[in-house]
Amino acid sequence: MPALRVEGLKKTYGNGLLALDGVSLEVEAGRFFGLLGPNGAGKTTLINSVVSLARPDSGKVTVFGKDAFAEYKEARRMIGVSPQEINLDKFLTVEESLLYHAGYYGVEKKKAKERAEELLERFALIDKRKARTSTLSGGMKRRVMFARALVHDPKVLFLDEPTAGVDVELRYSLWRYIRELNRGGMTILLTTHYLEEAEELCEEIALINGGRIAAQGTKDDLKEEYGARNVEEVYLRVVGHDVA
Repeated sequence: MPALRVEGLKKTYGNGLLALDGVSLEVEAGRFFGLLGPNGAGKTTLINSVVSLARPDSGKVTVFGKDAFAEYKEARRMIGVSPQEINLDKFLTVEESLLYHAGYYGVEKKKAKERAEELLERFALIDKRKARTSTLSGGMKRRVMFARALVHDPKVLFLDEPTAGVDVELRYSLWRYIRELNRGGMTILLTTHYLEEAEELCEEIALINGGRIAAQGTKDDLKEEYGARNVEEVYLRVVGHDVA
């Protein structure tokens, strides 16, 4: 059973923008999967559709066999999301952000506290546990969002530009942890404009443009198919846009 199956997803917004034009893709369990494309290509709409933040006009999404719409609660519990936009509640402390999120997913209190403690330590947030999130630096906020996405122990992790705006040291630290999660069996879907990040982390890549999947395959297969030396060359040949 695939971790994620998307079949014929279509979405047009009220202003007439066609965001998804029959997108289909499949992500095997345990894969590190990259979703690449220019701004406005449909990446975020696709993720929002999978996690039921956007309702597509037609098509089907399943997460480990659970229908993302008809079986919303079951499907959503298996997914963790670290979105591109920082959306922390400024009135909550770092620790409260994790505990409240765990409660939202029905994690028992004792387990939630244990999991929060583990993640606070993992992301070097122990000293900031009682700090309100509004007082944190941009890099610290990214760490909290990452920890929050993991607090309910999901099977699939969506990372939408997870290292945008962070310093190099934190980026490499996050890379190491993401790899550990993937080696432990977690399925990860990454969107990024840093093509070296996709090169470094992803096993398989789908390129989306104009609401359609323009190419999909392993890194090596795509490089061979397009006569490219790296993911950046594949991207430019398939999508035909400058990286933005």
